[in-house]
Order: sequence, then C-alpha cells, then structure tokens
Amino acid sequence: MLRSMYSGVSGMRGFQTKLDVIGNNIANVNTIGFKSGRVMFKDVMSQTVAGLTAPNDTDQGGSNSKQIGLGVSIGSIDTLHLGGSAMTTNNPTDLRIDGDGFFVVKLTADQDTPFMTRAGDFHVDAQKHLVTSDGLFVCDSGGAPITLEENTVSFSISQDGVLLQKLDDGSVENGTQLGVTKVTNPEGLEKIGGNLYRITLNANDGGEVAITTANNLADGTGAIVAGQLEMSNVDLTNEFTEMIVAQRGFQANSRIITTSDEVLQEIVNLKR
Repeated sequence: MLRSMYSGVSGMRGFQTKLDVIGNNIANVNTIGFKSGRVMFKDVMSQTVAGLTAPNDTDQGGSNSKQIGLGVSIGSIDTLHLGGSAMTTNNPTDLRIDGDGFFVVKLTADQDTPFMTRAGDFHVDAQKHLVTSDGLFVCDSGGAPITLEENTVSFSISQDGVLLQKLDDGSVENGTQLGVTKVTNPEGLEKIGGNLYRITLNANDGGEVAITTANNLADGTGAIVAGQLEMSNVDLTNEFTEMIVAQRGFQANSRIITTSDEVLQEIVNLKR
C-alpha cells in the first residue's frame, strides 16, 4: 500500500481532533471561568530509505540521508490558562480572581483533596454555607467550608478574601478568609466538568493542594474582586480562523487519500 494513504488518514484524524477542540471552545464561549484549548501536531517517525555518508577529507563529499515522513500525530492538547474578561454583576457573592490562583471547593466537608475552579458564581444556601452553583462548599484558608454567622444581616468580601459580616447587633465579624490555591503548572490540571479542576502529579510536585490566601505577594495569588465574574477566554475570531484552517486541512488530506486510491486503481488495472 502507498505511504501517502496512511499519511492522509493520520492527517484527517488529527484535524478531526482539532475540530473537536475548536467546537468545545466555541460551545463554552459564555461559560464562566472557562479556559480554551488548542491542539499541537507533531510528525510521525520518518522511514529512512537511504543512509547518509560522511565527507572524506581527501576526495569525497558527504551526502544526506533520504527520509520519507509517515504522517502526523497529536503532540499535545493544551489548556490556555489566560485571564478572561471581567463581567460586572454587582452581586456580592460573585467573585473574580484578578491574577493567578484558583478557588478551593469541596464536595463534602471531610473531602481530603479539594477541587479547584475559576468560576466564582457563588451562593448562600439555607444553612448559610457559601456554595457553588452545584452545591459544593467554598473553603476558607484552612480548608474548611465557609459558613456565615446565624445573625448575619449582610456581608462583603475584601480584596484579600476576608468576609466582613455585619451582625444584627451592629458589630462586624471578620474572622473568616477565603481560601485560594496557586498551581505551579495549571496546564497539568485535570478537567472533571462543572468548571472544576482536579490536582495531578504534573500540576504540583507531589500532587498536593496548598491552600493560601488571596492577594498574597509571597505566594503570587491575585486579588479578589467582588461583584464581578471572569468570563471565558475564548477568542471567537481566532477560533473561526482555526476552524477554516482545520477544515481545509481535512479536505486536503482527504484529497491525498482519493489520489492514492486512484493510483492503486491504476496499478490494479495493469493486469487487464
């Protein structure tokens, strides 16, 4: 069989994956805290049909080897953790991290390793827990779920994540601070759906989640901005441009397969 046919097949598979990633980016263009993905390609091992020769100091020059590429494969599917634009909501439970860092959330209060998210659309439930839209507990700097005081009338959140709770007796309680974590390699995080990330061994050394505070210069975490949400960082102009490139690449590789099939047909017809 012709090498070109298998190269065309690998190209079609690669561009199909690229279209899958682009489609997911466009579908999440309005998802809070979503980080877009991209596909990077790499060539497959080349077949050497003739080796190289070294030059001779006296009367012979060197010659290069002759290699034929065998197609393309997926090099990586990256998650681009670039900041998204801010959307002002004026809702005190809507939070945005202006810089690096992730909010820390737990499915249950005794969960050992918390999840992370950039989506700050939080709510207060019937028991005055600060929770996500899916009911996960938002954690403080000690890793415990944040719960408002029973007699809290109103509250606000400062840039360093401190909850300023105004009580019914007129006093102010400020003992709780929102937990934030910094990840060494955000691209190494595992997406698990629901705007959540799970820590991996390639995200932090040892796979540990170190909870700290917001607006921390030593840890490099960003400030908390209340009343705003971080929108998706998907650039529609770039996505539609990449979609055109992927579509044309898919068509070009399908033409390689068609041409290779025609060549094979001519070879078969030699017997007639």
